Amino acid sequence: MNIAALKDSKFLKKEDCGQGILVTVKGVEEINVAKEGAPVEFKWCLWLNECDKPMVLNSTNGQIIAAITGSDDTDHWTGHKIVLYNDPNITFGGKLTGGIRARAPKNQPAKPAPAPTPAPVQARPVHIAATPAPAPAFEDDDSVPF
Repeated sequence: MNIAALKDSKFLKKEDCGQGILVTVKGVEEINVAKEGAPVEFKWCLWLNECDKPMVLNSTNGQIIAAITGSDDTDHWTGHKIVLYNDPNITFGGKLTGGIRARAPKNQPAKPAPAPTPAPVQARPVHIAATPAPAPAFEDDDSVPF
C-alpha cells in the first residue's frame, strides 16, 4: 500500500487515477476547496459520472479538455469521455510531485478547436486626392540665364 492512500481527500487524487481511468464529464462547478477552518478558496472542479469525488481543474487540464471536446465552453464538455492519469512529471512549488493529467481516449483524437468568428469588416472611407492643376506651359526662353 502506498502511504498516500492514508490521506483522505474530498477531491480526486493522482493515486485515484493510476495509469489511467476512462471517465465521462458530468459537469463543472465552482467549489470551496479550502481546508476546514481556512479562509474560503473557490476553484473550478470537474464532476465525473464514474467518480464520487470531483477533480480540481487547473488551467493546463482545462486547456487539454477544451482541445479534446473541441470547445472552450465548459457547458459543452458534458458527456465527453476523457482519460485521467497520474503524470509523474508534474511539478508543484518547484518540486516534482506528479499529478493528474487528462488526455483523449486512444480511439478519440482531440477535436480541432472551432475557428474564431471573424470580426465584421468595416468599410474604410476612400480618400480621393484632388487632381493637381496642370503645370503652366513654359516656352523656350533663351533670355533666362540659368
